[in-house]
Amino acid sequence: METYVAVRNRLMALCEMRKISIHKLAMESAVAPSTIKNILYGKSVNPGIVTLKMLCDGLNVSLYEFFNTEEFRELEQEIR
Repeated sequence: METYVAVRNRLMALCEMRKISIHKLAMESAVAPSTIKNILYGKSVNPGIVTLKMLCDGLNVSLYEFFNTEEFRELEQEIR
């Protein structure tokens, strides 16, 4: 699995767990809805760490909590 897919999956899972829409996440995180949609729909495959931190803030999770999942622990090296 590629890293951007893991990021997308994690964002979607957290939104689902918290029952939060893209619009609500945009309001809570001060990230444009279009930016969130680009990440979720694969147009943005390299979101910046500041954007991810803002999204985490909007979801009330730390960066550590965001990345501390089996999916991220099992990612293969991107550069081959």
